[in-house]
Amino acid sequence: MSAIVTLKKGEGRTIKAGGAWIFDNEIDTITGRFKNGEVVTVHDFDGYPMGKGFINQNSKIRIRMMTRKPDQEIDEAFLKMRVKNAWEYRKTTVDTSSCRIIFGEADFLPGLVIDKYEDVLVVECLALGMEQFKEIIVNFLKEILAEDGIKIRGVYERSDANERTKEGLSKVKGFIGDAFDTNVEIVENGVHYMVDVANGQKTGFFLDQKYNRRAIRSIARGRRVLDCFTHTGSFGLNAAAAGALEVESVDISAAALEVAAANARRNGLSDRIRYTEADAFDYLRALGERGRRACPFDFIILDPPALTKTRDTLKNAIRGYRDINTAAMRALPRGGYLATCSCSHFMTDTNFLQMLHNSAEDAGVSLRQIELRKQAPDHPILWNVPETDYLVFGIFQIV
Repeated sequence: MSAIVTLKKGEGRTIKAGGAWIFDNEIDTITGRFKNGEVVTVHDFDGYPMGKGFINQNSKIRIRMMTRKPDQEIDEAFLKMRVKNAWEYRKTTVDTSSCRIIFGEADFLPGLVIDKYEDVLVVECLALGMEQFKEIIVNFLKEILAEDGIKIRGVYERSDANERTKEGLSKVKGFIGDAFDTNVEIVENGVHYMVDVANGQKTGFFLDQKYNRRAIRSIARGRRVLDCFTHTGSFGLNAAAAGALEVESVDISAAALEVAAANARRNGLSDRIRYTEADAFDYLRALGERGRRACPFDFIILDPPALTKTRDTLKNAIRGYRDINTAAMRALPRGGYLATCSCSHFMTDTNFLQMLHNSAEDAGVSLRQIELRKQAPDHPILWNVPETDYLVFGIFQIV
């Protein structure tokens, strides 16, 4: 029988609202013996059973919930059901050639991410309790994909994020099973990319912007496009492939720009994309200071990295977002277009839209909203788990 964790009276508001985590300061007592990472049963202060999750006393997130059914066994049949459900959802909602198949709490497998790049899986495990299950889950996933005729040639683990240290875990990076070539060619929206799953950002590529990249295509056609924070070039490549007259892609990383340029050659788009190594913040400020008449672009795309990963740094992040968006709005001609985004769940939609409102006031322009979008559906947003809602993407006309 698993240990029983009882919450303090008045606590557990998050999981009572459908959330996935119980924090250390919400727990009253723990009855029974357990080891960190094991599954425990959670009771409300009055003994009412609330479900099961795995516990870790090294983490402020003390319990990550696995099920709301207190009599549910967390066994192999349960895990296979979760994996099967995740795959069936992706088959229904997205192009599955390359996609995120498991997105942690949103798929009720907390702390675990598995991305599929064509015939390669990349695993990221950020929770102690999931360590014991990750290879079992990978094997189930390979079996389930094989049932649909998909043979996986290799699995690579990228559990090398700093978040693991908060769980008392060391970083892990390497093959699960046999070694293989970790450079994987994928096709997204008709654009070819070489993804380095061993050394690329996160698990190798930012799959969450898949349909936002597609959304900018109709606007990019026939325009002169500036793609800021281009990284490995994805927005600029989509703009060029859609028929942009020219694209300038800016990033501070020379290594990223080398990959982007190689991707441009792979797609036969080198003649339409110019790569510039520069700090995009400085580049945009200079562009804004020169003003609309001197701006050679009529479409600017801003895809910055997450400027905040904690609530404590949100104010500084808002200033950063406001800085680059104001500069872009000052530079663009009337009738020009702006695509802009944030990828931090601490930067809520409300914060983001208020920042854009302030930027428009600073720049002396109005914004005509074309679209407000979120992350791709393979990164599903579970409404009661706010951490799953992290990306906001807007397309506007400057008027």
